[in-house]
Amino acid sequence: MSETTETDGDTGDGDPQSAIDAQGDCRREELDARIFDHSAGDEQTGIPFVGAGPGDPRLLTVAGKELLEESDLVVHAGSLVNSELFEAYCDHAELVNSVGKDLEELIPLMRDAHEEGRNVVRLHSGDPAIYGAALEQMDALEHEGVPTYFVPGVTSAFAASATLRTQLTLNEVANHVAFTRPQGKTLSEAEDHISEFVGMGDVTTCIYLGTHAVRDTMDRLLEDGHDPETPVGVIYHASWPDEDVIVGSIGDIADKVEDAGYRASALVVIGDAVTGAGYERSYLYGDWANRGSSGSSAENTSEPEASDD
Repeated sequence: MSETTETDGDTGDGDPQSAIDAQGDCRREELDARIFDHSAGDEQTGIPFVGAGPGDPRLLTVAGKELLEESDLVVHAGSLVNSELFEAYCDHAELVNSVGKDLEELIPLMRDAHEEGRNVVRLHSGDPAIYGAALEQMDALEHEGVPTYFVPGVTSAFAASATLRTQLTLNEVANHVAFTRPQGKTLSEAEDHISEFVGMGDVTTCIYLGTHAVRDTMDRLLEDGHDPETPVGVIYHASWPDEDVIVGSIGDIADKVEDAGYRASALVVIGDAVTGAGYERSYLYGDWANRGSSGSSAENTSEPEASDD
């Protein structure tokens, strides 16, 4: 397994921003025909953008594992991906850390390798559809004539839920889930809706990329009048060997996180689903399940398309 930190490809030709703009214009006019030809999990042509999962190599999907095992070049998200995953599935491949590289460098690197006939995998942490900045890379590659596609991964909120031994949705406790991030360099104060989500009462709010802003976020929630006893869970490195769990409330979680020394790589969960207390028995395994005994026809006794927790 070789780690590459610099590339020899031509980084001067092509303009990623122009390519992104052009692909966006095409998307407004007509949807990509592949939407109707392929579904997630299909074997497809081109460079797959694979979700590595939250950390534990066993939480990589079967599709992702197969693609890594067949790869010649893996462009990965640096320390956000557990190195044990490389050792387990692609120790034969060339590895390129994408951290610190811009599109002007990454696009020619992946394009040239693909055109040389190499199996290229772009490996994102978690799921590339959640704060992954994947589509801009894909659009730039597509504009260069290189097909791409998504391979879903397990996002850290789901690993956090499993660690907390609870559900993100719970009957009569949490009817909604919000994936969000706090205000900062890339998100203005007006775009930060954390307080609104928490204020709805029945929302489990999952905050990504916000470990450094836990105190500021909690202070703003308190200023907005939210209950300081509202449960908060902070899961550092969910599913990694050094995973740590801190459980508290809006009123005290900032002190606990600062005492632990964490400034990054944690998923913050706010809401009553954190403790899993107070939920009601679901309709799915209650009245709905027993309705057949009152004379309902057999054709109506199959399970519904979606469970209600």
